[in-house]
Amino acid sequence: MTKTIFEKIWEKHIVKPIDDGPSVLYIDRHFIHEVTSPQAFTGLNNRA
Repeated sequence: MTKTIFEKIWEKHIVKPIDDGPSVLYIDRHFIHEVTSPQAFTGLNNRA
């Protein structure tokens, strides 16, 4: 069975598959979560 473009891109960006849960994906340089995003971006800005 052939894979769609979406499936190919998705598989290339999986950092960690989680059984019976969502996969952890690599997205450019940021891991985004609605609760911890402000702290994460502040930390990145401070490191730059």
